Amino acid sequence: MTRYFITFSYDGTNFSGYQKQPRERTIQNELEKALKEINENKKVEVHASGRTDAKVHALNQKAHFDLDIKITKEKLKKALNSLLPEDIHIKNVEEVSDNFHARYNAKGKEYIYKINMGEYNPLERNYVYQYNNRLDVTEIERAMKYLEGTHNFKSFTKTDEEKDDYVRTLSQTNLIRDLKDVNKITLVFVGTGFLRYMVRNMVGTLIEVGEGKRKSEDIITILKEQNRTHAGKTAAPEGLYLKNVFY
Repeated sequence: MTRYFITFSYDGTNFSGYQKQPRERTIQNELEKALKEINENKKVEVHASGRTDAKVHALNQKAHFDLDIKITKEKLKKALNSLLPEDIHIKNVEEVSDNFHARYNAKGKEYIYKINMGEYNPLERNYVYQYNNRLDVTEIERAMKYLEGTHNFKSFTKTDEEKDDYVRTLSQTNLIRDLKDVNKITLVFVGTGFLRYMVRNMVGTLIEVGEGKRKSEDIITILKEQNRTHAGKTAAPEGLYLKNVFY
C-alpha cells in the first residue's frame, strides 16, 4: 500500500462543500469516486487538510490517501484529471511516508477573500463578493492588524460550534489593492488554523468597519467578549479561497 499526497484546486460554485455528504455533490465524494476506479474498484478514503464550505474555492488544497495498487505519480495525476469533473484539478502528486497526515501535519493555512466595491459584475458573482459600494479601505487595514497574534476567536466562529479550544494564531493579515482596478481589494489571512466560518465572520465584521458602522478598535472588544453575537454578519462564501496550506 502506498500513500500519496496531492495538491489540487477547485471551483466551489456547484459543490455542497468539501466534506462528503449523502446525496450531495461534494469535492471529497468526487475524489473518492475517481480513486475507487483507479484502485481496482476498492474504496479509498481521502483525508484533506481541512474542509471548505459550499461555494468556497481552493487554489491549493492538500490531501492524502492510500492506494492498494502501485502507480507512478505522473500516471496517477493524469488518471485523476481524466476522471474528475472540470471544476476539480489535480496540480501535483507526491509519494509520502505512511505516517504523514495532510491534516495533522499541516502547520498553517492562508485564506484570501475578494471584494468588488465597483459596479455589479455578473461574470464574477461566483468568484468575487459583489459588495458594490465604497468602503473605507484604510480603516479596514487598521482593523485587520488588531486580529493578528494569538487570541480566543470564539466571537468569530459558527454560532453553534462547541470546541474545547477557540485559541488560534493569525501570523499575518494584509489588504491588497488591485493595481488594475481600484474597486477591487483582496483580504489576506495567514494563521496556524481556522475555526468554522472564522474567516467569513472576520470579513463580515471588517466590512462593517469599512462602512463606518464600527471603529477599527472595536475588534479588540469583540475578541475579549468571546460572543458571536457581538461580531458582524457572516460574509458570503463566493469571495473566499483557500490559497495555501503550509507544512
